Amino acid sequence: MVKIALISDSHSYLDGNIMDHLKDVDEIWHAGDVGDVDVVDRLPKGKAIRVVTGNIDDVQARARFPEELTFEIEGLKVLMLHIGGKPPRYAKGVKEKIQDYQAGLFVCGHSHICKVEYDKNLNCLYMNPGAIGQQGFHMMRTMLLFDVAQGKVQNLRVVELGKRGK
Repeated sequence: MVKIALISDSHSYLDGNIMDHLKDVDEIWHAGDVGDVDVVDRLPKGKAIRVVTGNIDDVQARARFPEELTFEIEGLKVLMLHIGGKPPRYAKGVKEKIQDYQAGLFVCGHSHICKVEYDKNLNCLYMNPGAIGQQGFHMMRTMLLFDVAQGKVQNLRVVELGKRGK
């Protein structure tokens, strides 16, 4: 079993409240709009870090991190990118990427809206953790914590990190 923290849309922001939730996980996934790459460098050491870039990320971030990741963890195929849309209205080309890779989990950010939904047509779980940063229109900053074991997502929790601007 692997313990995962899924974050997105930090927009250069990282506080102690977020860090508290990251200390007991095995892996941290950031679904784009990192902002200052210092955010990634400040994440807890000794953990696997998977990061994709988003639409606000600069040349420095793009030199370090890809726009898209595909990987397998505990038998679960994962596709992660920043702008993904949502079921059934995915962004252009995303549905095909999910199908081609046969992803069991599709992760994206961008919307600043926390949403988890199973897409039965694609046989794929959709996850967007919302936003941990202060930039944007969201009211509540959120992230997701979950475990992956034997090809399945388990023990999924939404973590509310406080209102934006507080």
